[in-house]
Order: sequence, then C-alpha cells, then structure tokens
Amino acid sequence: MTKQELIDQIKSKKSFLCVGLDTDITKIPDHLLDDEDPIFSFNKAIVEATADLSVAYKPNIAFYESYGVKGWESLRKTWEILPKDCFSIADAKRGDIGNTSKMYAQAFFNPQSSGLGFDSITIAPYMGEDSVTPFLDFQGKWAIVLALTSNQGSLDFQNFQNTDGKQLFEEVIDKVNTWGTSENLMYVVGATRGEAFLKIREHAPDHFLLVPGVGAQGGSLADVCKYGMNKDCGLLVNSTRGIIYASKGKDFAERAREEAIALQQEMQQQLEIHGVI
Repeated sequence: MTKQELIDQIKSKKSFLCVGLDTDITKIPDHLLDDEDPIFSFNKAIVEATADLSVAYKPNIAFYESYGVKGWESLRKTWEILPKDCFSIADAKRGDIGNTSKMYAQAFFNPQSSGLGFDSITIAPYMGEDSVTPFLDFQGKWAIVLALTSNQGSLDFQNFQNTDGKQLFEEVIDKVNTWGTSENLMYVVGATRGEAFLKIREHAPDHFLLVPGVGAQGGSLADVCKYGMNKDCGLLVNSTRGIIYASKGKDFAERAREEAIALQQEMQQQLEIHGVI
C-alpha cells in the first residue's frame, strides 16, 4: 500500500483506526476453544466485524510464535483474510545485522518464501542503519521504527540528552530519515506522550505515526490529534484490548464492533476538526 492509498482509505472510511490482533488464547471466548484453530476463528470474527471501520490491522507476532508451528499457521491464515484495502502491520520489533535483517524482511514480506506478505513491520533501530535498510529494499513495503514509546522502561534510554539538549529519540528520527522517506518509513510514538508529539513533528512532519496506547492504556485520542495530526492525518491509532476483548461471550464480535464504531466516530470528529475531511 502506498502512502496516498493509505490517505485515501482514511478519508473514505473517516477513520485512522488500527485494530491490534494480540490474540491471547486464555482471553478469547470459551466457546471457540473447541474449534480446530481458535485463534484464527477469533481473528476472523473480529476482522469481519471491524473491516469497514478500520484502515489497518496489527498482529503482535509474539502472540503467535509463542505457540510454535500452530501459531505461525494461525498468523498465516490471519494475514490471508486481512482486507486488501487495509494496511497490514507485522508487529515484530525486529532489528539485527544486515544479512539477518534481510531474512527477517523475507519472512514477513515475501509470501512465496514464507506465506506472509505484510505491508509493514515494526523495527527496533538500536543496531543502526544495517538493521533497518534491508526492510526498505523491498518495493512497496514499510519500516515502522520505534521512536518514543510509552512503556515504563522507555525512560531508561529514549529521553537521554546530548550536550546540545537534543534527546535520543530525536537523534533516532533524524538519522533514520536519511535512510528512507515518508513513503516507506513510519515511527512508533506512544499515545501517552501527549505534547511530545510536537517535538516528534518537528523532526517528522510528513511521516505517518503508529500510535499505541489509546483506550485501555490511558492515552487521549484528542491530545494525540491536537499535537500529532498533520494535513493528511498522518496517524494510525491502535486499539487492542478495548476492542477485541470487549466481551468474552458469544457476542464478542458484536461488542468489538460497537467499540470500534465509537472510536471511529471520535476519529471522524477529529478529522473534521483538523480539516482533513
């Protein structure tokens, strides 16, 4: 998916919702556990219930690879049923030396090789250029680089300042910007960071930002939009628990849809307020 295609989807659906598919078998409805592939059955129902409301889906790979071969098969089947008009994100947080990163890219981007063909992958950039650029060598694919996250441990490194007062996350964005463009690079920025989005936009004014942390994690959608939205929206806001685990009963898909509708309507208001639509 190109940047313009993603923008067009946002304007068409009046939404910049990304649904996280962090499917934990201990949290899905009990009546699915007798299915041949409970994780896939759950994902399929969630996708079908939210496809017209969301522009992206983001399976967190740990929730699949933890089940070994069966988990990878659930992931493959899930990728196959993701709507083609939705942006697909492999939330794998990979990042290694060049030849290894190339193999990771092949694993998630090349369906002929692995059975998976995601549009994008999340990347930890700590090892530098050769941990990121192999992913950018794949035509039409995206690298989504960790920049400023909202987990407690993020304070251990990301806000370190050099002698000029520039923080580490700013250095990361400026350096990564030299390896690609806003057509193939995005950044992960946690929703609980609030006004920090102003600083992010100084360094990445035109890039899309993948924003986890709205909803169950306490992030404010209004604040994210106030400080982080650009003329094209420039945001993919992820919600996981608030949508996919809205109910553990047989109505789980219906309840997921209700939560997605509520978030989409709030997003539509923000798009209108900021003049995107």
